[in-house]
Amino acid sequence: MKATIWHNPRCSKSRETLAILTETSGVEVEIVEYLKTPPDRDRLKEFYARAGISPAQGLRKGETVAKELGLAGASDDAILDAMANHPILIERPLVETEKGVRLGRPPEIVREIL
Repeated sequence: MKATIWHNPRCSKSRETLAILTETSGVEVEIVEYLKTPPDRDRLKEFYARAGISPAQGLRKGETVAKELGLAGASDDAILDAMANHPILIERPLVETEKGVRLGRPPEIVREIL
């Protein structure tokens, strides 16, 4: 099975999720550092739909740019646009397999799609 993790190596939850993936037998892990290679708006929309969460649930609300853009209570479209332009706003890590997508918070939740 292939698993793609949209990863930030500076994030402890992202590192913990990556460890779960690499320690799981039979999982081929692709690591994408999303701050260097961000997903586009359409891909983000797809991720959140497959994960069963809203873009607002995938937003890093505490980031300064989120506050500056007034994203609290914003529409899904406005949040997706902001994430596409400012990838730091994407809550991490996102993990994708053929079984679905999960936001690794808590990291153990990714086991659902392995």
